[in-house]
Amino acid sequence: MATQSRELLESLYLTAVAAAHPSRCLPPHLPQPPARGRLIVLAAGKAAGSLTQAAEAHYLARMPAERLDGVAVTRHGYGRPTRCIPVVEAGHPVPDEAGLAAAERTLRIADGATADDLVLVLLSGGASANWIAPAAGVSFADKQTATRAILRSGAAIGEFNCIRKHLSRIKGGRLAKRAHPAKVVTLAISDVPGDDPAVIGSGPTVPDPTTLADARAIIAKYRLDLPTAVVRALDDPANESPKPDDPVFNDMQFRIIARPADALAAARARAEAAGYECVVLGDRLQGEAREVAAAHARLARDYARQGRRIAILSGGELTVTLRGKGRGGPNQEYALALAIHLDGAKGIAAMAGDTDGTDGGQGRPDDPAGAFIDDTTLARARAAGLVPAAFLADNDSTGFFNGIGDLYRPGPTFTNVTDFRAIVVDGPRA
Repeated sequence: MATQSRELLESLYLTAVAAAHPSRCLPPHLPQPPARGRLIVLAAGKAAGSLTQAAEAHYLARMPAERLDGVAVTRHGYGRPTRCIPVVEAGHPVPDEAGLAAAERTLRIADGATADDLVLVLLSGGASANWIAPAAGVSFADKQTATRAILRSGAAIGEFNCIRKHLSRIKGGRLAKRAHPAKVVTLAISDVPGDDPAVIGSGPTVPDPTTLADARAIIAKYRLDLPTAVVRALDDPANESPKPDDPVFNDMQFRIIARPADALAAARARAEAAGYECVVLGDRLQGEAREVAAAHARLARDYARQGRRIAILSGGELTVTLRGKGRGGPNQEYALALAIHLDGAKGIAAMAGDTDGTDGGQGRPDDPAGAFIDDTTLARARAAGLVPAAFLADNDSTGFFNGIGDLYRPGPTFTNVTDFRAIVVDGPRA
């Protein structure tokens, strides 16, 4: 791949990520510590380690260490060094025993909060998998099985979270209920289209507008085959989540400190500084990765025919319905489908990457974040004996891009504001 195109695309990605890093976006929003009692930090998600690290440094300069308490849980490989508040690494997207133990510890700390305490909840994408506390009668194995089934179905993140909230003792407003009567302040990095507080991390501190009936309808929609205990739990009225009229939310504050739109705005400024006209398709794109890629390829070809020098940016979370047995995530599948539909069109390069640094994969911190393509991608693949359409049919985008050296592996970014996609069309220079 051309070095110049790759450097530009990578700089757009890194600019977007930097705009949402906790060291930059968290400090201006941190509340004053309580006059009495403890400051309790409860954090979860892919940015939990970096959020906790930044919050702890802030408060240790302002209050005694013995008044600081809490626990953070993040994805394996995403931990950060802290002095007082332990950071636990756990499984994502499929929960593991470490996440189970960390969630139980979180609930015990929340249960001990008093009216003099301030509970500071730091949320980011991945919290739904990190905070795993199955509803009564649902085993950890049942929850893992259900998670895998939903991941394979192609369900949107909001649908996924609706089911998870009704199978949990921590999600869907239940953490706020456990922390009552303490004051609860939640600061969140949004990783969801629309920045809905009830969807970010499955809304552990906000009222849940979804219902058990909604969860059952989603299961029917995707014809999910779930464990009997899970089906039984979703039929049990005791597992309905707290609603907006619950008084536990009267003294609750929620603030989003970084969102996908912020990341795209930063990348846009970087592209324009590099001399590109910029089109932002939005930060809320959803749909099948390969279908969105086809539409974006048509758009890029149109701009190329017009001789435009333009950067096309988009965010949002795409989905992949698994039909094959290969490896990859929605960003890699998007990039592969985009290359196929562009069919070597001259002067067009692109990248797609998850802003958390990992796209699908095996749950390891060195999993790829996404991939690059350009007008030589298909020719290089053919020279290597690779058939792009066959890899796409097998959902093996990782195998394809690994074969031509175009996987992107930035490692953990310690933040998460959904996916980032950039297509650069290099028309004639003025």
